[in-house]
Amino acid sequence: MTNEPRPPARGQLTCLVADDHPVIVEALSLVLKGYGVHLIGHARHGHDALAKIEEERPALAIIDLHMPGMSGIDVARLAAQSTPDTAIILYTAETAIASVREALAAGVRGFVLKGAPLPDITRAIEMVADGDIYIDPALVGGLHHSEEAIRPQLTSREHEVLVLLADGLSYEEMSRALGISPETARTHVRKAVEKLGARTRPHALAIALRESLIT
Repeated sequence: MTNEPRPPARGQLTCLVADDHPVIVEALSLVLKGYGVHLIGHARHGHDALAKIEEERPALAIIDLHMPGMSGIDVARLAAQSTPDTAIILYTAETAIASVREALAAGVRGFVLKGAPLPDITRAIEMVADGDIYIDPALVGGLHHSEEAIRPQLTSREHEVLVLLADGLSYEEMSRALGISPETARTHVRKAVEKLGARTRPHALAIALRESLIT
């Protein structure tokens, strides 16, 4: 028996890969096919990626942060307006937390570092497809509670779920970590999003990071 991740059970996902390095495109394509995801095509620059997302409307798009013509964050920002049902995952070597903040604010759902092990990539695909957010553990594994910076209107539980959300945990995982039900975890996240005046969970994380609610 192997420990390889199980392909999604919700039906075959569709995905676009955008990167200007053919070797990376080929490697990601193999990962996607092995995980049961249907690759609808690839792009090598930002404008082409946006055009194909708008034309094909895939469930997922895995995009390099730094591409010719238009950055992956710019693609995500525009796609969020024209094709909001396509979830964007950035696949990049960029490790600056400022880029993570900007990506979340733009509507990016996943942030995976190039060189991440296969389980991390497939976990990102699975979580994003389920409507969750995934940020590479190497980037946010050290996020910690900042008592001084917590806004008064956020309860301690709402702050906890924000930190866990930034760590890439699903509602089921939050429930196990905090000893609450997945439904209660979802409610705390929803209330935190509302209190922060955010439009989406990625937007809420961007606000929390920017305001040092989580650091």
